Amino acid sequence: MLFSPKLLSWTCPRQSQAQAALLRRLFCAFYPTNLDDDDPPFTRIPKSPPRAPTPPPPPKPKDQPAKISPDEPAHSDLPFDFQYSYSETDPAWKPIGFREPTRFSPFGPGRLDRPWDGVAARAEGNREDVYGSASSRDEVLGEALSEAEVAELVERYRHSDCSRQINLGKGGVTHNMLDDIHNHWRRAEAVRIKCLGVATLDMDNICFHLEDKTGGIIIHCSINILILYRGRNYDPKQRPVIPLMLWKPLAPIYPKVVQNVAEGLTFEETKEMRNRGLHSPPLMKLTRNGVYVNVVDKVREAFKTSEVVRLDCSHTGTSDCKRIGVKLRDLVPCIPILFKDEQIILWRGKRDQEDSVSAHCTSPPQ
Repeated sequence: MLFSPKLLSWTCPRQSQAQAALLRRLFCAFYPTNLDDDDPPFTRIPKSPPRAPTPPPPPKPKDQPAKISPDEPAHSDLPFDFQYSYSETDPAWKPIGFREPTRFSPFGPGRLDRPWDGVAARAEGNREDVYGSASSRDEVLGEALSEAEVAELVERYRHSDCSRQINLGKGGVTHNMLDDIHNHWRRAEAVRIKCLGVATLDMDNICFHLEDKTGGIIIHCSINILILYRGRNYDPKQRPVIPLMLWKPLAPIYPKVVQNVAEGLTFEETKEMRNRGLHSPPLMKLTRNGVYVNVVDKVREAFKTSEVVRLDCSHTGTSDCKRIGVKLRDLVPCIPILFKDEQIILWRGKRDQEDSVSAHCTSPPQ
């Protein structure tokens, strides 16, 4: 506590002037203060020179907008046409219209040196193997694997908890999936591919396009599980350039699958076939994103005793239902005569003509 000068100047009547001066010196030694000022209510802040104003920070450079089109379009030496799906698109199907202008390439404006025609980006020049020639592909694959090596790779990649897995859906072997496979091949010798949906109706087609478009080889196939091996001499630094699709292009418009009057039947006969199929028990009940590897064989077996077959696709969706009907038309073969309430009605077609043709072909020459 600080005392004012008035209190310090007061002396006790019983003490002498010398004692009062001594006390005053001791107090000033221990509690230095300016006795000329009154007792301040707070601690005084020593005066300091004003600080120099800090210069303002330099303005941040504005973010440059991303370029829509690069300086040079990407070039790829892959000899096949680039399209969204390779296994689910038949080159024999000719579209009758497009849902979006063909100038909108899914690879982005100016990002690919191949023009987009609404279905695919066509390759120019000679069409050779993925790696340039068949001999170079054999060099990448190297010597064939032994049974012990195949068993070791299968045991390593066949389990469901494998980290090197790619899911193949109803889109089949898509273009961007090729880049995913090569990305896995950078650190792993093989990749596990799990197939589900409409594409599993034709597993041979999936295996063909995977080997043809990637340059690898399938060493294991168990129902819907595939293991794709990259090859002994695969070099990740020499992988082919695969420009990515930035969005899924809209599917073109194709002719109707189901005609009002089936080929080879009259209108009344077609109507009677449809009613018979709707009232017949379903041959199979298909689930959404299921495994359909045995559907083709079962439909072929059913056509031996029945003329019309119904498939219950009540949980697959309308789009998948039509995809299944189109693939069965080409694989069985048969004629789809009705898609209604997610039910597929298939007609086996005229058998008398086929039987006569087969009998003529198998008869020995005279």
